[in-house]
Amino acid sequence: MAIIHESDLPGIGKKFQIDANSGDRLVIVIHDDGRRELYHFEDDDPEETISQVTLDDEEARQVASIIGGMQYKPKQLEMPQVSLDELVIEWAKVEPHSPSVGKTIAELQVRQRTGATILAFVEKGRQKINPGPDDRLEADMTVVVAGDRQQIKKFNELLHNG
Repeated sequence: MAIIHESDLPGIGKKFQIDANSGDRLVIVIHDDGRRELYHFEDDDPEETISQVTLDDEEARQVASIIGGMQYKPKQLEMPQVSLDELVIEWAKVEPHSPSVGKTIAELQVRQRTGATILAFVEKGRQKINPGPDDRLEADMTVVVAGDRQQIKKFNELLHNG
């Protein structure tokens, strides 16, 4: 198993250093503003970077879902210890012009129309885990939703088209 070192970077965010079983070293810096920086280091010189990538919050979440096997599960991993099978968890942004803005989960009939489940609402400075049917979607809110790929697709259509 890889060794992961975590440290605070005051005024910046957090740093995670991963020493992989392969011998590779990866450093991930998560900035307080949501940006992520990934650094890959030379094997023989742990101070010299081979490459660097900067991702915004949405890109980082997409990459995380790919690496975590949410988009594609390799055939060799058919028997993991914990299997999510077809479950997909996705973060969807409520755009200000969306017809869903100001509507409750019940008004949108999310579960009935899509089969997906809303797990949480996330807004700047607050979050609501397991929102109820009377909770409203607001502009610029991020909705955490779970379901299979088809349910997630239907949810995104409902969110963006009403």
